[in-house]
Amino acid sequence: MRVAGAVAMSAVLALGAVACGDDGGGSGDGDSITIGFMGDLTGENSGLVIPPKQGAELAIEQYNATNPEVKINLKTYDSQGKPEQATTLALGAVKNDKIVGLIGPAFSGESQSVGPILEEAKIPSVSPSATSITLAEKGWKYWHRVVADDAVQSTGVATFLSGSLGAKKVFTVHDNQDYGKGLADAIGSAVKAKGVTTQTDAVDDNATDYSSTVNKIVDFKPEAVYFGGYYAVAGRLFKQLAEAGYEGKMMSGDGSLATELITGTGEKNAQGALLSCGCLIDTDGKTNANAKKFADDYKAKFGSEVAIYSTEGYDAATAFVEAVKAGKTTPEDINEFLKTVSFDGVGKPVKFDENGELAAQDIFIYEVQGKAIKLLGNANEAKVS
Repeated sequence: MRVAGAVAMSAVLALGAVACGDDGGGSGDGDSITIGFMGDLTGENSGLVIPPKQGAELAIEQYNATNPEVKINLKTYDSQGKPEQATTLALGAVKNDKIVGLIGPAFSGESQSVGPILEEAKIPSVSPSATSITLAEKGWKYWHRVVADDAVQSTGVATFLSGSLGAKKVFTVHDNQDYGKGLADAIGSAVKAKGVTTQTDAVDDNATDYSSTVNKIVDFKPEAVYFGGYYAVAGRLFKQLAEAGYEGKMMSGDGSLATELITGTGEKNAQGALLSCGCLIDTDGKTNANAKKFADDYKAKFGSEVAIYSTEGYDAATAFVEAVKAGKTTPEDINEFLKTVSFDGVGKPVKFDENGELAAQDIFIYEVQGKAIKLLGNANEAKVS
């Protein structure tokens, strides 16, 4: 999503002004602390954010059930994925709610806006789902994520497209937003490096007619189309591609990994569509025993199967839980703890490098099968059905 630098700068100045004469930093009452969760909970792409919120809720509920000395309150902030809205919410979370940490923001665009505010306030954050490459290049000291970035995703996808799929030509499309353009550009560069011929185009995420782009794709005749963006636009694009007679593979990234993609594309048209993600959705425990137990616990609480970023929401919350269990309850102490935290998460081992990046580099491939999206496996070994 586009980010206005002036918005972020104004927010930091506002935070600094409010901070004058204030004790600053997050706090608790001794018996409890507050951690926030921020993301799109009611907007167009909320299907990507409700699962990680629920994962975080489960982790904190399980921790609080152990009757710990310090309990954790989880407060949610519905940004609707809008950077400007996220900025306002972040200011309130820091100054009024006294959060000691933030799970999120969920999207890359809002992360760009909120990052400076959290840095100024010295509040640690762990995003379950923001994948933009540039986030780790900001030099932020309080920022972390439990998912691989788009550079890692692009490498995995390029290996899959050129190897397992045997694609000779790939057409990339993006929505001209921070996340989508960054991912599509990275995918294009990565497949080109493997000798694949590429073309690219951009679409307006507010438009409904993508015939211009569809015609370019049909004329190019690629074995695969990769869309960088969110499922609402992906659904419209894929539907129009199928209706135009395109017979190659339609693929998108983590921003489209939700059953809403099937709804938008149409169940028949969506069959065989592929998704890539640094997130793990493993309801059967194929990858590890922790994944199976988590899936069972998640379904028991929410009445639904684990979905995109459910595990990452759980793991992000668990990073904070581990800090509190170690007696770290102030923002500075929690952030210091996160520098060395190391545990086996549900999705993957959780350990951060000096830039807040997750050390694990796994990328997974999924396929639409019927009304569900099924795990095919790691990008290095996944095979289409």
